[in-house]
Amino acid sequence: MASRPDRPVSVSDPLIRRHRTADTALTVTLDGVPLAGQEVVVRQRNHKFLFGCIGFDFIPLANGEPPQVAQAVPGEVPGSLGEAPAVHDEHLADLWFDLFNFATLPFYWGRFEPVRGRPDTERLLRTARWFADRGCAVKGHPLAWHTVSAEWLKDLSNEEIARVQVDRIRREMTDFAGLVGMWDVVNEVVIMPIFDKYDNGISRLCREIGRIPMVRMVFDAAREADPHATLLLNDFDMSSAYECLIEGVLEAGVKIDALGLQSHMHQGYWGEEKTLGIIDRFARYGLPIHFTETTILSGHIMPAEIEDLNDYQIPEWPTTPEGEARQADEIVRHYRTLLSHPSVEATTYWGISDGGWLGAPGGLVRVDGTPKPSYDALRSLVKDEWWLAPTTMVTDADGTVRFNGFLGEYEVSAAGRTAVFRLDEAGEAAVGAAL
Repeated sequence: MASRPDRPVSVSDPLIRRHRTADTALTVTLDGVPLAGQEVVVRQRNHKFLFGCIGFDFIPLANGEPPQVAQAVPGEVPGSLGEAPAVHDEHLADLWFDLFNFATLPFYWGRFEPVRGRPDTERLLRTARWFADRGCAVKGHPLAWHTVSAEWLKDLSNEEIARVQVDRIRREMTDFAGLVGMWDVVNEVVIMPIFDKYDNGISRLCREIGRIPMVRMVFDAAREADPHATLLLNDFDMSSAYECLIEGVLEAGVKIDALGLQSHMHQGYWGEEKTLGIIDRFARYGLPIHFTETTILSGHIMPAEIEDLNDYQIPEWPTTPEGEARQADEIVRHYRTLLSHPSVEATTYWGISDGGWLGAPGGLVRVDGTPKPSYDALRSLVKDEWWLAPTTMVTDADGTVRFNGFLGEYEVSAAGRTAVFRLDEAGEAAVGAAL
């Protein structure tokens, strides 16, 4: 697709075209006969690439509940599953669905099942169905994690913790099969056994059995529970320690479907060189890469000396006009960088609106419900530059039209009929559509 004339051409653009589009020859037939010399309308319906965002904010809306009310700690609502305060529910949902095609829902054990035997299954089932009915792929996050784990695990022996962790995975994946097709099976294993901020059952178990046996245990349970699900290993640690863990897990014969890389940029934008360097390091395992947690700020940057982002607690963290301009530029650069690398198949932005994790101004929408420049900039990529709007074409004598399109789902209409087709592989594609 041609570059937009109102912006400089990015060095990533030729790579995006190479890895994300297909030069397509579409042959249209009507009742089995090539539709020659006729006008047809071709339009894109969805991207193959997963442009994601967390769906925490919409749990109340999906369940017909009133919006949550913000509490003293930004983004934390007692008794919730972790959803941010949703002030403009339906308006925010419209903005969300106009941009994203992939939702991550919260399965933090301590919130999902604060009382043993009483999981909040029905609310999340309704939420997952709400997203799926609107054409979104849905992921659950996470099935095993030492943070926000159930407090009642601390009363159990390590053997019992292992048993209930496996049971928990089987229960959730069975209950949500067909709606949630992807899972962060285990989160942040690199730090899990040495985590010492507070006692929790999962760290205790991991210290005893080790990282690789821990990963094997939860992945085996997940694979058995839903063999069709996409299973991720997810971490924020981009050091060689994560590489060592991955290598050990793969050498042990554990099958991982995708690697999750977190990219919370509260301390500043990574930049293209660092981002591509990280992708290259993890792409060598031959696994798809998902950027599972991305945040770019539109306010002041967190001080560099903060080691644990959770330690930075301030009463107010506002968005600013200068920060919003910077965020918009960095969002565009970051997404161009991700799509320029063929190993990246998905990215999840960590909250459409401000007021979520750490109270940081990381959203694409302000707390008053108005979109920031970053929202408009990202949408102009996903639904304009990287998108085929309804386009009228004329078939040749063989009933064929030719165009370049981003990989994904399309439809073609003519003579009052419509057919759907897909572009799944970059390069050249010859597809047919029977009206």
